Amino acid sequence: MKVAFRVDASLDIGTGHIMRCLTLSDALRERGGSCTFVCRPHQGHLIALISERGHQALALPELQEDTSPNCNGTAHAQWLGTNWATDAKESQIALSVQTGGKSLDWLVVDHYALDARWEEALRPQAKRLMVIDDLANRLHACDLLLDQNFGRQEKDYVGLLRGKPPTTLVGPHYALLRADFAKLRKQSLARRKNNTQLRHLLITMGGVDKDNATGRILATLKSCNLEGNLRITVVMGPHAPWLDEVQAQAAQMPWPVQVLVGVNNMAQIMAESDLAIGAAGVTAWERCSLGLPSLLLVLAENQFPGAVALQKVGAAVVVETQEQIKSALKLMISAESTKEFLVKLSQAAAAITDGKGCQRIVKHMLEGMSV
Repeated sequence: MKVAFRVDASLDIGTGHIMRCLTLSDALRERGGSCTFVCRPHQGHLIALISERGHQALALPELQEDTSPNCNGTAHAQWLGTNWATDAKESQIALSVQTGGKSLDWLVVDHYALDARWEEALRPQAKRLMVIDDLANRLHACDLLLDQNFGRQEKDYVGLLRGKPPTTLVGPHYALLRADFAKLRKQSLARRKNNTQLRHLLITMGGVDKDNATGRILATLKSCNLEGNLRITVVMGPHAPWLDEVQAQAAQMPWPVQVLVGVNNMAQIMAESDLAIGAAGVTAWERCSLGLPSLLLVLAENQFPGAVALQKVGAAVVVETQEQIKSALKLMISAESTKEFLVKLSQAAAAITDGKGCQRIVKHMLEGMSV
């Protein structure tokens, strides 16, 4: 099975789109698939990481100064760095050279700046087309649509799907998580049943954190005057622009703070943590799969609905201000309330997803080939 992904990472886009596509591509490779990524080399791209993971990476031409995202008509048009028609043409050329003009089995598109126009233009390149979306705000023309967000319903895409209705998979039941999350789920949930203290705090604001939410959280924690035997792990991406500042800040904290960069064992780190303060993006589903209680910060507008939905079912606490973070932490570190509060959060989070969504997606893709 030959599969190509059109997806980008940058300081504005973040790393989540690439990371979830890498999760899917790794799973496809285990089933004999061969995967190619088509990416624009924006500042903060992850093309080298894709190659390191053993997949082929095709870099589209670098942007010229006079290139503009005119006529895209999508809410995130600026993320593409050019107009959709130019991107479609350059993607066609890159894929045609790579495949020798032969059709791919699947073309997977994970990009907020692309819609049905691009998808229809690339149709001749692949037998089947899959779209990964989170927004339900633009037209699509595909065979398989994935939206892994909590609270999403199929009806949200009514009127947004051109041509033959695709197979639509919605909700975190299909969240694209690496296999180690499902493997560590039982162990992680077991240790939380008798978790009576908050001793290990994890802070993870995404692979870029361009606005330094991590630094603000550390400053808030320092001002809390919390008592107890606490240690903190901070996870950041190698392209995080505030990395040096956060490392310096960590050295001045009243508790031991370890700053990890570009980790590949996030599931293990989460399984060993008692509470996470994290962004309400892709990693929210990782934390849920392991039953890790979370304080959620909304760092992008599209994260808000999912964060609110998680809070509504008691699977996380949304914190928007320093005072809310302080109040939540003081409640959780209190010996009288810690166990009950953390256990309730953990149980509700664990019910959101079992971490096996990627396996389900691969199954649908393989079955789609036989239709």
